[in-house]
Amino acid sequence: MSDLTDIKAAARKAAFARRKAAHEAANGVGSSLLSERLAEFRGAPLAGYMPIRTEIDPLPAMAEAAADGPVGVPVIEGAARPLKFSRWRPGAALKDGPFGARIPEVDDFFEPEILIVPLVAFDRSGGRLGYGGGFYDRTLELLRAKRTTLAIGFAYAAQEADNLPLEPTDQPLDMVITEAEVITF
Repeated sequence: MSDLTDIKAAARKAAFARRKAAHEAANGVGSSLLSERLAEFRGAPLAGYMPIRTEIDPLPAMAEAAADGPVGVPVIEGAARPLKFSRWRPGAALKDGPFGARIPEVDDFFEPEILIVPLVAFDRSGGRLGYGGGFYDRTLELLRAKRTTLAIGFAYAAQEADNLPLEPTDQPLDMVITEAEVITF
């Protein structure tokens, strides 16, 4: 195990503890700033995520956006592969996907131009610490090679960290939206 692997594991552990405490204190509140910011992009193909464990919930904002354009959720097709995004609608039939996240029962894939990205920790420079699978880094690299793709980290303010252990393959966020503020880079 490398030093960076150990450093990332320690950073994730600390960030998960901060996120859990923030999630318990939030009582489901948090997506109003996300909804406000997404209103600027109505109709653009968008991907969010189905929240798991203590992730901040983007579903209210995704439901609003779905009234004006395609909204998808990530589908993991295998280790070391980029994500695909299947169209999601409020109330659509879902099935269990990898890692406990729900996915649409019927695949309807498209490429989003805006991604709401879950995370474990973020910094004020657009750095993001994810779960360690590299799915979003590979996906953002692929999408950004084709067109401008906006990556919006969505997190509790308590998930902010200094000195994240980042690597050259880590794709930067364009903004982070918390329950308290919008941070642009």
